[in-house]
Amino acid sequence: MTQIKDTTELDFCDVLFMPKRTTLNSRNEADVIREYKFKYYPHTLKSCGIMAANMATTGTFEINNVLQKYQAITCLHKHYDFQDTKNYSYINDNFENTNSNGNAYTFISTGLKDDKEKLFKTLSDKNFKVDKLCIDIANGYIPKLLELVKEVRAKFPHLLIMVGNVVTGDMTQDLILSGADIVKVGIGPGSVCTTRKLTGVGRPQLSAILECADAAHGVGGLVCADGGCTCAGDVAKAFGAGADFVMLGGMLAGTDEASGDLIEKNVQTNQLIEENGKLVLLQKKEKYKQFYGMSSQLAQEKHFGGMACYRASEGKVVEIAYKGSVEGVIMEILGGIRSTMSYIGARRLKDIPKCTTFYRVNRQLNEIFGKS
Repeated sequence: MTQIKDTTELDFCDVLFMPKRTTLNSRNEADVIREYKFKYYPHTLKSCGIMAANMATTGTFEINNVLQKYQAITCLHKHYDFQDTKNYSYINDNFENTNSNGNAYTFISTGLKDDKEKLFKTLSDKNFKVDKLCIDIANGYIPKLLELVKEVRAKFPHLLIMVGNVVTGDMTQDLILSGADIVKVGIGPGSVCTTRKLTGVGRPQLSAILECADAAHGVGGLVCADGGCTCAGDVAKAFGAGADFVMLGGMLAGTDEASGDLIEKNVQTNQLIEENGKLVLLQKKEKYKQFYGMSSQLAQEKHFGGMACYRASEGKVVEIAYKGSVEGVIMEILGGIRSTMSYIGARRLKDIPKCTTFYRVNRQLNEIFGKS
């Protein structure tokens, strides 16, 4: 029988942090590097908790080369040739970092429909240097996902396994108890995801993180907030809600290291100039890069040989304003997180949820001339 959950569900735009007395005199005193311990994976990992999404545009070798310098993680997309990934992992194993090699910040990705035998062969290869796997499907409630998690955990007990996506505590715990170290949280919050519009399924991301993080931590697991972040403040809010990791797609797209052709377009400005005795609006050239959801028709045609007859497109294609190097983006995000920590009195990244009180708000920003 149909039920209605009559509770208030919140997104990042619905809250702001309450500032509190702090012992930090500068954001420079905030430590954004956390040492992570996992339920099954036998090693620890020192990281800032930021992850590049395993989308074709952002899960690239080039983005990984930059992010790992900041102890941020990249989930490589699954469309790389095995040999290319193997060669990259060998080179990346020698990446110089004060804490560990570059592969410490590298996941490979797979889905339910990918070649399982090839995956197991890859993971068993002694020359393959990556020991982290993201099992990624849109609907984390499918029984076969639990079966695959159990099988991978049994065959590779020392693997770090991240799996998703879900938005409820019960399934979060099921996946962790089946062998996952990290569960990805989010159905439909991404900027190029249309799942909520097409299917009517989803949950506001902040509330999803709150419930899933509580459930995961209760059984010794961790969660990764996947999707919905549009600025550094949203990333901080995801940590505040209890996320251990935060996965980003659109925020990292449009950079030099993201895939996609660079597009130049003439854009009309608000500046008037005189031309042939008439006042006209000045046009200038702007640069963009293409960004698309992995369930979009474009992605299906580009990476999967076309849209299956039983599917519908659950993603869209957009043009992201060119941002330069991803290094500038990750530095801005980490700077924003440090500033958040200085406002709420969190000296360590792990302390953010302990120091978080959210205000519910009607709007976040003042508007100038009708635009935020």
